[in-house]
Amino acid sequence: PNKLGGVIALIMSIAILFILPILHTNKSQGLQFYPINQILFWYMVIIIILLTWIGARPVEAPFILTGQILTVLYFSYYILNPMISKIWDNFLK
Repeated sequence: PNKLGGVIALIMSIAILFILPILHTNKSQGLQFYPINQILFWYMVIIIILLTWIGARPVEAPFILTGQILTVLYFSYYILNPMISKIWDNFLK
C-alpha cells in the first residue's frame, strides 16, 4: 500500500542480487555439500512463485498481509543462507 516502501523493496530486491556474489565466501562452490542450504533454495523458489502469484492479485485485505509476509521471508533468505553456510563450514572442519 505504501508506494515509497514498494520502490525501496524493488530496488533492494534487485541490488541484493548484485551484492550476493561479493558476499559468497563458502569453501565449496556448489550446494551439494550444504544440505540445509538445498532446502533453503527450494524454500526460496516457492517464495518467488508465491510472490509472483500475489503480485497478480488485487490489493485487498488478505493479499496485502500475505505479500508483506512473503517479502519478509524473501529478504530473510539472503540473511539466513550465508549464516547457515558459515555454520556448516565450521561444522565440517
